[in-house]
Amino acid sequence: MKLYYSPGACSLSPHIALHEAGLAYTPVLASTKSHKLQDGTDYYTINPLGYVPLLELDSGERLREGPAIVQYIADQVPDKQLAPANGTLARYRLQEWLTFIGTELHKGFSPLFNPATPDDYKPLVRERLLQRLQWVDGQLAGKQYLMGDQFTVADGYLFTVTNWTQPTNLDISGLANLAAYRERVGARPAVQAAMKAEGLLK
Repeated sequence: MKLYYSPGACSLSPHIALHEAGLAYTPVLASTKSHKLQDGTDYYTINPLGYVPLLELDSGERLREGPAIVQYIADQVPDKQLAPANGTLARYRLQEWLTFIGTELHKGFSPLFNPATPDDYKPLVRERLLQRLQWVDGQLAGKQYLMGDQFTVADGYLFTVTNWTQPTNLDISGLANLAAYRERVGARPAVQAAMKAEGLLK
């Protein structure tokens, strides 16, 4: 398998999932600025949408979209319990979290990374994101992870997206449950390994 990624982008989520799963893969750096690979290949020839992540399977099939990719990874190693079994209510709960993180948080951050976003609009964006994260903070009360005591691929995604609070100046210092959770997830060996692989940790 090949994972096309850009350091610190949402592709960190499947990168974490691959390390948690213990699956063999080749990381391929795809710049989100130049849309070129290190060998000069035009990334648009691999993913016409131009963004990461993209997972290329050994069969040559390509999977786009982080939530789909992380569920595929989890299903390769069911014994690791990175996702509940298909067809169970717990699996739909996982998909509920992946969808929420993708639409309400991940996409919520997008205007803060876009140089074209007017400065007077950014405080509104931050306020909405903070409201969503306050809700997440409440959901984490008394829990190790989003789904309870078991780490899942949704946790890798939430960790990745909440890493963006720093570069976007979103103050989450008042969210104690989220802070403790981020510390817990960040201390996992697979998370550390994925971040080192992306040059995010020394």
